[in-house]
Amino acid sequence: MTKFSNVVRFKVKSEYVDDFLKVFSDLPSYKGLLSQILIKTGEQNYCGVGLWESEDAVVEARPKMISSLDTIRHMLEEVSPEMGVTDAVSGPVVVER
Repeated sequence: MTKFSNVVRFKVKSEYVDDFLKVFSDLPSYKGLLSQILIKTGEQNYCGVGLWESEDAVVEARPKMISSLDTIRHMLEEVSPEMGVTDAVSGPVVVER
């Protein structure tokens, strides 16, 4: 079975960086989630990466992930008017070393 990944880009309001990191550190482990990392890509910019057993596992966890996101939306700046406060993509893993 092909592994699957989701990637979400965030821009955190300066006054909420510590709170955001705490929330992200305390996120639950979802069924099928193999690993989850948060990358700091700029002063207030972060990218969350999840590696999953399968696409089905991501689909099953998505409502819970959105619920978690709903608790931190006030901490995030708009990425763009079209995307809102997150820039999310996902897809099958095609190379893993």
